[in-house]
Amino acid sequence: MPDYAPLQVAIIGGGPAGLMAAETLAFAGVQVDVYDAMPSFGRKILQAGVGGLNITHSEPYDSFCSRYGDRQAHLQAIIDKLPPSRLCAWVHDLGIDTFIGSSGRVFPTQMKAAPLLRAWLHRLRGAGVRLHVRHRWLGWDNAGALRMVNPDGEISLKPQATVLALGGASWPQLGSDGAWLPLLQAKGVEIAPLQSANCGFEVGWSQYLRDKFAGTPLKAVALTFTDAQGNTERRQGEMVISTGGVEGSLIYAFSKRLREQLHADGSATFTLDLMPDRDIVKIIETLSHPRGSRSLSSHLQSRLGLTGLKVALLHEVLGKEQFNHVTTLAATIKALPISVHATRPLVEAISTAGGVCFSNLDKNLMLTNLPSVFVAGEMLDWEAPTGGYLLNACFASGLCAGQGVRDWLNLTV
Repeated sequence: MPDYAPLQVAIIGGGPAGLMAAETLAFAGVQVDVYDAMPSFGRKILQAGVGGLNITHSEPYDSFCSRYGDRQAHLQAIIDKLPPSRLCAWVHDLGIDTFIGSSGRVFPTQMKAAPLLRAWLHRLRGAGVRLHVRHRWLGWDNAGALRMVNPDGEISLKPQATVLALGGASWPQLGSDGAWLPLLQAKGVEIAPLQSANCGFEVGWSQYLRDKFAGTPLKAVALTFTDAQGNTERRQGEMVISTGGVEGSLIYAFSKRLREQLHADGSATFTLDLMPDRDIVKIIETLSHPRGSRSLSSHLQSRLGLTGLKVALLHEVLGKEQFNHVTTLAATIKALPISVHATRPLVEAISTAGGVCFSNLDKNLMLTNLPSVFVAGEMLDWEAPTGGYLLNACFASGLCAGQGVRDWLNLTV
Protein backbone atom coordinates (compact mmCIF):
# COMPACT_ATOMS: atom_id res chain seq x y z
CA MET A 1 0.00 0.00 0.00
CA PRO A 2 1.37 3.47 -0.85
CA ASP A 3 2.70 5.53 2.01
CA TYR A 4 0.58 8.70 2.10
CA ALA A 5 2.04 11.57 4.07
CA PRO A 6 -0.36 13.67 6.18
CA LEU A 7 -2.23 16.06 3.95
CA GLN A 8 -2.88 19.72 4.43
CA VAL A 9 -5.97 19.86 2.20
CA ALA A 10 -7.91 17.07 0.49
CA ILE A 11 -10.24 17.76 -2.41
CA ILE A 12 -12.77 14.99 -3.00
CA GLY A 13 -14.01 15.19 -6.58
CA GLY A 14 -12.10 16.05 -9.75
CA GLY A 15 -14.67 18.08 -11.67
CA PRO A 16 -14.60 21.84 -12.35
CA ALA A 17 -15.48 22.84 -8.77
CA GLY A 18 -12.92 20.54 -7.16
CA LEU A 19 -10.13 21.46 -9.57
CA MET A 20 -10.81 25.18 -9.16
CA ALA A 21 -10.61 24.81 -5.37
CA ALA A 22 -7.34 22.92 -5.83
CA GLU A 23 -5.88 25.64 -8.04
CA THR A 24 -6.92 28.39 -5.64
CA LEU A 25 -5.21 26.64 -2.73
CA ALA A 26 -2.12 25.57 -4.65
CA PHE A 27 -1.49 29.17 -5.70
CA ALA A 28 -1.75 30.09 -2.01
CA GLY A 29 1.11 27.71 -1.23
CA VAL A 30 -1.01 24.85 0.14
CA GLN A 31 -0.18 21.20 -0.49
CA VAL A 32 -3.30 19.89 -2.21
CA ASP A 33 -4.32 16.33 -3.03
CA VAL A 34 -7.31 15.76 -5.31
CA TYR A 35 -9.12 12.42 -5.21
CA ASP A 36 -11.60 11.09 -7.74
CA ALA A 37 -13.35 7.73 -7.88
CA MET A 38 -13.10 7.53 -11.66
CA PRO A 39 -10.05 6.51 -13.72
CA SER A 40 -9.59 10.09 -14.97
CA PHE A 41 -10.56 13.65 -14.09
CA GLY A 42 -13.19 15.97 -15.49
CA ARG A 43 -15.36 13.34 -17.13
CA LYS A 44 -18.57 15.34 -16.94
CA ILE A 45 -16.95 18.46 -18.36
CA LEU A 46 -15.68 16.33 -21.24
CA GLN A 47 -19.20 15.03 -21.80
CA ALA A 48 -20.55 18.58 -21.70
CA GLY A 49 -18.06 19.48 -24.41
CA VAL A 50 -19.25 16.85 -26.87
CA GLY A 51 -21.61 19.33 -28.51
CA GLY A 52 -19.44 22.35 -27.76
CA LEU A 53 -18.30 23.35 -24.27
CA ASN A 54 -20.56 26.19 -23.12
CA ILE A 55 -18.35 27.93 -20.57
CA THR A 56 -20.53 30.90 -19.64
CA HIS A 57 -22.87 33.50 -21.14
CA SER A 58 -22.22 37.04 -22.38
CA GLU A 59 -25.55 38.65 -21.40
CA PRO A 60 -25.58 41.61 -18.96
CA TYR A 61 -24.51 40.54 -15.49
CA ASP A 62 -27.82 41.38 -13.78
CA SER A 63 -29.66 39.17 -16.27
CA PHE A 64 -27.03 36.47 -15.90
CA CYS A 65 -27.47 36.31 -12.13
CA SER A 66 -31.26 36.25 -12.41
CA ARG A 67 -31.01 32.83 -14.10
CA TYR A 68 -30.41 31.24 -10.69
CA GLY A 69 -34.00 31.94 -9.66
CA ASP A 70 -34.78 31.66 -5.97
CA ARG A 71 -31.12 30.84 -5.22
CA GLN A 72 -29.84 34.07 -6.77
CA ALA A 73 -28.94 35.67 -3.44
CA HIS A 74 -26.72 32.71 -2.53
CA LEU A 75 -25.27 32.17 -5.99
CA GLN A 76 -24.58 35.80 -6.81
CA ALA A 77 -22.38 36.17 -3.73
CA ILE A 78 -20.40 33.21 -5.08
CA ILE A 79 -20.38 34.22 -8.75
CA ASP A 80 -19.27 37.75 -7.84
CA LYS A 81 -15.92 36.09 -7.12
CA LEU A 82 -15.74 34.71 -10.67
CA PRO A 83 -18.17 36.51 -12.98
CA PRO A 84 -18.29 35.62 -16.70
CA SER A 85 -15.66 38.19 -17.69
CA ARG A 86 -13.16 36.86 -15.16
CA LEU A 87 -13.93 33.27 -16.05
CA CYS A 88 -13.22 34.03 -19.71
CA ALA A 89 -9.94 35.69 -18.73
CA TRP A 90 -9.04 32.57 -16.74
CA VAL A 91 -9.76 30.38 -19.78
CA HIS A 92 -7.61 32.65 -21.95
CA ASP A 93 -4.79 32.38 -19.41
CA LEU A 94 -4.80 28.63 -20.06
CA GLY A 95 -4.08 29.40 -23.72
CA ILE A 96 -7.65 28.71 -24.86
CA ASP A 97 -9.36 31.29 -27.06
CA THR A 98 -13.12 31.83 -26.81
CA PHE A 99 -15.89 33.25 -28.95
CA ILE A 100 -19.47 34.38 -28.39
CA GLY A 101 -22.08 32.44 -30.34
CA SER A 102 -25.20 33.91 -31.91
CA SER A 103 -27.18 33.03 -28.76
CA GLY A 104 -24.74 34.92 -26.54
CA ARG A 105 -23.21 31.73 -25.17
CA VAL A 106 -19.43 31.60 -24.77
CA PHE A 107 -17.44 28.66 -26.19
CA PRO A 108 -13.79 27.72 -26.68
CA THR A 109 -12.79 28.48 -30.26
CA GLN A 110 -12.16 24.77 -30.82
CA MET A 111 -15.55 24.01 -29.18
CA LYS A 112 -14.02 21.05 -27.36
CA ALA A 113 -13.39 20.54 -23.63
CA ALA A 114 -10.32 18.29 -23.89
CA PRO A 115 -7.73 20.99 -24.72
CA LEU A 116 -8.89 23.13 -21.80
CA LEU A 117 -8.86 20.21 -19.39
CA ARG A 118 -5.39 19.07 -20.52
CA ALA A 119 -3.94 22.55 -20.11
CA TRP A 120 -5.57 22.93 -16.70
CA LEU A 121 -4.34 19.59 -15.34
CA HIS A 122 -0.85 20.40 -16.63
CA ARG A 123 -0.91 23.71 -14.75
CA LEU A 124 -2.19 22.06 -11.58
CA ARG A 125 0.57 19.45 -11.64
CA GLY A 126 3.10 22.23 -12.19
CA ALA A 127 1.74 24.00 -9.12
CA GLY A 128 2.34 20.87 -7.03
CA VAL A 129 -1.20 19.51 -6.91
CA ARG A 130 -1.20 15.73 -6.54
CA LEU A 131 -3.93 13.99 -8.50
CA HIS A 132 -5.24 10.59 -7.41
CA VAL A 133 -7.68 8.56 -9.51
CA ARG A 134 -9.68 5.47 -8.48
CA HIS A 135 -10.05 6.74 -4.92
CA ARG A 136 -13.59 6.58 -3.58
CA TRP A 137 -14.60 8.45 -0.45
CA LEU A 138 -16.37 6.34 2.19
CA GLY A 139 -17.02 9.00 4.82
CA TRP A 140 -15.27 9.45 8.15
CA ASP A 141 -14.02 6.97 10.74
CA ASN A 142 -14.65 7.26 14.47
CA ALA A 143 -11.55 9.43 14.88
CA GLY A 144 -12.77 11.89 12.24
CA ALA A 145 -10.32 10.82 9.54
CA LEU A 146 -11.39 10.51 5.92
CA ARG A 147 -11.93 6.97 4.75
CA MET A 148 -10.84 6.32 1.18
CA VAL A 149 -10.68 3.12 -0.79
CA ASN A 150 -8.45 2.57 -3.81
CA PRO A 151 -7.47 -0.56 -5.77
CA ASP A 152 -4.95 -1.46 -3.05
CA GLY A 153 -7.45 -1.25 -0.21
CA GLU A 154 -8.71 1.28 2.32
CA ILE A 155 -6.63 4.20 3.55
CA SER A 156 -7.19 6.85 6.20
CA LEU A 157 -6.45 10.57 5.71
CA LYS A 158 -6.36 13.38 8.26
CA PRO A 159 -6.13 16.66 6.32
CA GLN A 160 -6.37 20.06 7.93
CA ALA A 161 -9.31 20.85 5.66
CA THR A 162 -11.46 19.02 3.13
CA VAL A 163 -13.40 20.26 0.11
CA LEU A 164 -16.23 18.03 -1.08
CA ALA A 165 -17.01 18.55 -4.76
CA LEU A 166 -18.68 15.28 -5.70
CA GLY A 167 -21.35 16.56 -8.08
CA GLY A 168 -25.04 15.75 -8.00
CA ALA A 169 -26.55 12.50 -9.21
CA SER A 170 -27.06 12.99 -12.93
CA TRP A 171 -24.95 11.00 -15.39
CA PRO A 172 -23.70 8.63 -12.63
CA GLN A 173 -21.59 6.73 -15.16
CA LEU A 174 -19.33 9.81 -15.23
CA GLY A 175 -18.82 9.73 -11.45
CA SER A 176 -21.59 11.90 -9.95
CA ASP A 177 -23.68 9.16 -8.37
CA GLY A 178 -24.97 10.89 -5.22
CA ALA A 179 -23.30 8.32 -2.95
CA TRP A 180 -22.24 11.19 -0.68
CA LEU A 181 -25.80 11.94 0.38
CA PRO A 182 -26.20 9.39 3.23
CA LEU A 183 -22.65 10.12 4.43
CA LEU A 184 -23.52 13.76 5.04
CA GLN A 185 -27.00 13.04 6.34
CA ALA A 186 -25.44 10.78 8.97
CA LYS A 187 -23.54 13.86 10.16
CA GLY A 188 -26.73 15.88 10.50
CA VAL A 189 -26.34 17.86 7.28
CA GLU A 190 -29.70 18.95 5.84
CA ILE A 191 -30.06 18.01 2.18
CA ALA A 192 -32.88 18.99 -0.16
CA PRO A 193 -34.04 15.95 -2.18
CA LEU A 194 -32.10 15.41 -5.40
CA GLN A 195 -34.25 15.87 -8.50
CA SER A 196 -33.89 16.01 -12.26
CA ALA A 197 -32.98 19.44 -13.64
CA ASN A 198 -32.47 20.45 -17.26
CA CYS A 199 -34.27 17.26 -18.08
CA GLY A 200 -36.75 15.73 -20.46
CA PHE A 201 -40.40 15.09 -19.59
CA GLU A 202 -42.69 12.17 -20.33
CA VAL A 203 -45.61 12.56 -22.73
CA GLY A 204 -48.15 9.91 -23.74
CA TRP A 205 -47.45 9.99 -27.48
CA SER A 206 -49.28 7.75 -29.88
CA GLN A 207 -47.42 4.71 -31.16
CA TYR A 208 -47.34 6.30 -34.62
CA LEU A 209 -45.57 9.42 -33.37
CA ARG A 210 -43.06 7.39 -31.36
CA ASP A 211 -42.27 5.08 -34.27
CA LYS A 212 -42.12 7.77 -36.91
CA PHE A 213 -40.60 10.80 -35.19
CA ALA A 214 -38.69 9.77 -32.04
CA GLY A 215 -35.39 11.64 -32.03
CA THR A 216 -36.62 14.28 -34.49
CA PRO A 217 -35.80 17.93 -33.73
CA LEU A 218 -38.68 20.36 -33.65
CA LYS A 219 -37.35 23.69 -34.90
CA ALA A 220 -38.68 27.24 -35.09
CA VAL A 221 -41.35 26.90 -32.39
CA ALA A 222 -42.25 29.03 -29.38
CA LEU A 223 -43.19 27.53 -26.02
CA THR A 224 -45.57 29.30 -23.64
CA PHE A 225 -46.08 28.18 -20.05
CA THR A 226 -48.02 29.65 -17.15
CA ASP A 227 -46.80 28.50 -13.75
CA ALA A 228 -48.78 27.99 -10.53
CA GLN A 229 -48.23 31.64 -9.54
CA GLY A 230 -49.80 32.83 -12.78
CA ASN A 231 -46.53 33.92 -14.35
CA THR A 232 -46.50 33.39 -18.11
CA GLU A 233 -43.37 33.15 -20.23
CA ARG A 234 -42.99 32.63 -23.96
CA ARG A 235 -39.68 31.60 -25.48
CA GLN A 236 -38.70 30.64 -29.01
CA GLY A 237 -36.22 27.87 -29.75
CA GLU A 238 -35.80 24.20 -30.55
CA MET A 239 -36.65 20.94 -28.83
CA VAL A 240 -36.64 17.23 -29.59
CA ILE A 241 -39.46 14.71 -29.65
CA SER A 242 -38.21 11.58 -27.89
CA THR A 243 -39.72 8.13 -27.57
CA GLY A 244 -40.88 8.96 -24.07
CA GLY A 245 -41.72 12.63 -24.44
CA VAL A 246 -39.89 15.93 -24.99
CA GLU A 247 -36.37 17.18 -24.35
CA GLY A 248 -33.90 19.75 -25.65
CA SER A 249 -32.81 23.29 -24.87
CA LEU A 250 -36.27 24.87 -25.07
CA ILE A 251 -37.67 22.29 -22.62
CA TYR A 252 -34.69 22.64 -20.29
CA ALA A 253 -35.33 26.38 -20.01
CA PHE A 254 -38.72 25.59 -18.43
CA SER A 255 -37.76 22.40 -16.57
CA LYS A 256 -37.81 23.85 -13.04
CA ARG A 257 -41.28 25.36 -13.43
CA LEU A 258 -42.66 22.29 -15.21
CA ARG A 259 -41.28 20.06 -12.45
CA GLU A 260 -42.82 22.22 -9.73
CA GLN A 261 -46.18 22.16 -11.50
CA LEU A 262 -45.94 18.37 -11.76
CA HIS A 263 -45.33 18.11 -8.03
CA ALA A 264 -48.29 20.34 -7.28
CA ASP A 265 -50.87 18.96 -9.72
CA GLY A 266 -49.55 15.68 -11.11
CA SER A 267 -49.28 17.09 -14.63
CA ALA A 268 -48.24 20.25 -16.42
CA THR A 269 -49.36 21.64 -19.74
CA PHE A 270 -47.57 24.07 -22.04
CA THR A 271 -48.46 25.23 -25.53
CA LEU A 272 -46.36 25.31 -28.68
CA ASP A 273 -46.68 27.89 -31.39
CA LEU A 274 -45.76 25.93 -34.50
CA MET A 275 -45.57 29.10 -36.60
CA PRO A 276 -44.30 31.87 -34.29
CA ASP A 277 -43.55 34.24 -37.18
CA ARG A 278 -47.11 34.26 -38.55
CA ASP A 279 -50.20 35.58 -36.77
CA ILE A 280 -53.43 33.64 -36.50
CA VAL A 281 -55.38 35.93 -38.85
CA LYS A 282 -52.94 35.25 -41.67
CA ILE A 283 -53.05 31.52 -40.94
CA ILE A 284 -56.86 31.49 -41.08
CA GLU A 285 -56.79 33.40 -44.36
CA THR A 286 -54.29 30.94 -45.82
CA LEU A 287 -56.19 27.86 -44.63
CA SER A 288 -59.42 29.27 -46.03
CA HIS A 289 -57.96 29.37 -49.52
CA PRO A 290 -59.68 26.73 -51.71
CA ARG A 291 -57.59 23.55 -51.83
CA GLY A 292 -59.45 21.78 -54.63
CA SER A 293 -58.62 18.09 -54.84
CA ARG A 294 -55.52 18.34 -52.65
CA SER A 295 -55.50 16.64 -49.28
CA LEU A 296 -55.44 18.82 -46.19
CA SER A 297 -51.88 17.67 -45.46
CA SER A 298 -50.80 18.78 -48.93
CA HIS A 299 -52.65 22.05 -48.41
CA LEU A 300 -50.82 22.64 -45.11
CA GLN A 301 -47.52 21.95 -46.80
CA SER A 302 -48.03 24.08 -49.89
CA ARG A 303 -49.75 27.03 -48.24
CA LEU A 304 -48.06 27.13 -44.78
CA GLY A 305 -44.98 24.96 -45.15
CA LEU A 306 -46.16 22.66 -42.35
CA THR A 307 -44.90 19.12 -42.86
CA GLY A 308 -43.87 15.95 -41.08
CA LEU A 309 -43.56 16.27 -37.34
CA LYS A 310 -45.55 19.48 -36.96
CA VAL A 311 -48.51 17.97 -38.84
CA ALA A 312 -48.21 14.78 -36.78
CA LEU A 313 -48.33 16.83 -33.58
CA LEU A 314 -51.53 18.46 -34.77
CA HIS A 315 -53.02 15.00 -35.31
CA GLU A 316 -52.03 14.11 -31.73
CA VAL A 317 -54.47 16.65 -30.30
CA LEU A 318 -57.12 17.12 -33.00
CA GLY A 319 -59.75 14.68 -34.21
CA LYS A 320 -60.70 14.49 -37.89
CA GLU A 321 -63.60 16.91 -37.55
CA GLN A 322 -61.52 19.44 -35.59
CA PHE A 323 -58.70 19.08 -38.09
CA ASN A 324 -61.03 20.14 -40.88
CA HIS A 325 -62.34 23.14 -38.94
CA VAL A 326 -60.23 26.09 -40.10
CA THR A 327 -60.52 28.22 -36.96
CA THR A 328 -59.81 25.31 -34.62
CA LEU A 329 -56.86 24.15 -36.72
CA ALA A 330 -55.38 27.65 -36.87
CA ALA A 331 -55.79 28.11 -33.10
CA THR A 332 -54.01 24.81 -32.47
CA ILE A 333 -51.17 25.70 -34.84
CA LYS A 334 -50.64 28.81 -32.69
CA ALA A 335 -51.17 27.09 -29.32
CA LEU A 336 -50.81 23.32 -29.50
CA PRO A 337 -51.20 21.91 -25.95
CA ILE A 338 -48.74 19.31 -24.69
CA SER A 339 -49.20 17.75 -21.24
CA VAL A 340 -46.28 16.18 -19.41
CA HIS A 341 -46.83 13.74 -16.55
CA ALA A 342 -43.34 13.02 -15.17
CA THR A 343 -39.72 14.08 -15.42
CA ARG A 344 -37.31 11.72 -17.07
CA PRO A 345 -35.13 9.84 -14.54
CA LEU A 346 -32.38 11.72 -12.72
CA VAL A 347 -29.69 9.53 -14.29
CA GLU A 348 -30.66 10.99 -17.69
CA ALA A 349 -30.80 14.64 -16.57
CA ILE A 350 -28.14 17.15 -17.52
CA SER A 351 -27.94 18.44 -13.96
CA THR A 352 -29.32 17.97 -10.46
CA ALA A 353 -31.64 20.13 -8.40
CA GLY A 354 -31.45 19.85 -4.62
CA GLY A 355 -28.41 19.13 -2.49
CA VAL A 356 -26.72 20.55 0.58
CA CYS A 357 -28.91 23.37 1.92
CA PHE A 358 -27.24 26.76 2.20
CA SER A 359 -28.56 27.03 5.76
CA ASN A 360 -25.90 24.41 6.65
CA LEU A 361 -23.07 26.59 5.32
CA ASP A 362 -21.26 29.77 6.21
CA LYS A 363 -20.45 32.40 3.58
CA ASN A 364 -17.27 30.52 2.67
CA LEU A 365 -19.20 27.28 1.99
CA MET A 366 -17.97 25.56 5.15
CA LEU A 367 -20.38 23.20 6.90
CA THR A 368 -21.18 24.85 10.20
CA ASN A 369 -21.55 21.56 12.08
CA LEU A 370 -18.43 20.07 10.42
CA PRO A 371 -15.71 22.70 10.78
CA SER A 372 -12.92 22.41 8.18
CA VAL A 373 -15.25 20.66 5.68
CA PHE A 374 -16.30 22.75 2.68
CA VAL A 375 -18.76 21.96 -0.11
CA ALA A 376 -18.72 23.18 -3.72
CA GLY A 377 -20.32 22.63 -7.10
CA GLU A 378 -23.45 20.69 -7.92
CA MET A 379 -23.63 19.20 -4.42
CA LEU A 380 -25.14 22.51 -3.32
CA ASP A 381 -28.88 23.15 -3.44
CA TRP A 382 -29.22 25.22 -6.60
CA GLU A 383 -30.04 24.80 -10.26
CA ALA A 384 -29.83 26.87 -13.41
CA PRO A 385 -30.73 26.48 -17.06
CA THR A 386 -28.21 25.41 -19.65
CA GLY A 387 -26.41 28.22 -21.43
CA GLY A 388 -23.18 28.51 -19.43
CA TYR A 389 -24.85 29.18 -16.08
CA LEU A 390 -24.20 25.70 -14.69
CA LEU A 391 -20.49 25.61 -15.44
CA ASN A 392 -19.83 29.19 -14.37
CA ALA A 393 -21.43 28.54 -10.98
CA CYS A 394 -19.44 25.33 -10.49
CA PHE A 395 -16.16 27.09 -11.24
CA ALA A 396 -17.11 30.01 -8.99
CA SER A 397 -18.17 27.83 -6.06
CA GLY A 398 -14.86 25.96 -6.28
CA LEU A 399 -13.02 29.27 -6.10
CA CYS A 400 -15.20 30.36 -3.15
CA ALA A 401 -14.55 27.12 -1.26
CA GLY A 402 -10.82 27.30 -1.99
CA GLN A 403 -10.64 30.85 -0.68
CA GLY A 404 -12.70 29.74 2.32
CA VAL A 405 -10.18 27.01 3.13
CA ARG A 406 -7.32 29.48 2.67
CA ASP A 407 -8.94 31.84 5.17
CA TRP A 408 -9.72 28.96 7.54
CA LEU A 409 -6.03 28.04 7.53
CA ASN A 410 -5.11 31.71 8.09
CA LEU A 411 -3.00 31.81 4.95
CA THR A 412 -2.10 34.89 2.96
CA VAL A 413 -1.62 34.98 -0.79
